[in-house]
Amino acid sequence: MSEAPKPAAPAAPRAGGVLSLSIKEKAGLFAAYMPFVTGGGIFIPTAKAYSVGDEVFMLLQLMDDPARIAVSGKVVWITPNGAHGNRTQGIGVQFSANEAGQQARAKIEGILGGALQSSRTTHTM
Repeated sequence: MSEAPKPAAPAAPRAGGVLSLSIKEKAGLFAAYMPFVTGGGIFIPTAKAYSVGDEVFMLLQLMDDPARIAVSGKVVWITPNGAHGNRTQGIGVQFSANEAGQQARAKIEGILGGALQSSRTTHTM
């Protein structure tokens, strides 16, 4: 008598991996920050394929601060390769609503200050 086949293990959820972003200049931070996203978000240039809703973990290094900000988030924006207007390929990630996400948003908005009111173009808008 043969054993019944074992059911297949459920597929593991898609891991977004760890994304690392280092921004050295205020203009670069302005171009990457997404203040229009609830809780704040950031655009990360990448050629890796993601889907809206994917969870990702980010290590952000901003300006001359040697400390990295570790924050998780969810993909809410995708700019595909060859996008209209020569936009940079990548993803926009909404910061999680936890303390790390709030700290990332506060740090970025503190650096940008009044520049947040600028009408200059960004990676997303």
